[in-house]
Amino acid sequence: MLPPVPGAKLVAATAVKPHIPIDRTMLLIAFAFAAAWTVTGAMAAHFPRILQAAGATPVQAVAAGALIGPAQVGARIVEAGILKRYHPLFSTRLACLTHPLGAVILAVSGGAAASVFAIFHGAGNGILTIARGTLPLAIFGPQNYAYRLGLIGAPSRMAQAAAPLVFSLLIEEIGSFILIVSSALSLAALAALWLLKQKPL
Repeated sequence: MLPPVPGAKLVAATAVKPHIPIDRTMLLIAFAFAAAWTVTGAMAAHFPRILQAAGATPVQAVAAGALIGPAQVGARIVEAGILKRYHPLFSTRLACLTHPLGAVILAVSGGAAASVFAIFHGAGNGILTIARGTLPLAIFGPQNYAYRLGLIGAPSRMAQAAAPLVFSLLIEEIGSFILIVSSALSLAALAALWLLKQKPL
């Protein structure tokens, strides 16, 4: 049994949950991340299947899927080395644009461009994993950061959990046109981010 910690009851009694208003900026960021992570969750579950629906062979689909991880790492290196000079809002907007760009290339070039799409998607996803921590910090500052991050991230976690099932049902109905849905979600996230006002770091 652990010994009692002096003052623990006093800290617990005086701890107060911070009051954080759910304002327009909070809603825009929460929506942007929820939309973007819906795409991430869906692609993680169905990436080879989507590529094959778009015309890729099984070998091309598997090879493309193997590029997502390296693309994520490469994008994080670029973010740490180059994009750190810019406000996190810039890199987050860029991350929301890469998936639709890759989808357009895939739609125009067919299955042969599966690897290009994987690199674009992976790069955006890599930057997003950093942006979900850096963007709220840059916009709101360090006060109540962890609690605010939890509020912003709650819709993302729910959306990411539901995405594999929802996209599975949609793929059955519309096949490769699911990329229109995923691209629309990414562009909706980008639109929400464009409505944010950049604050100096």
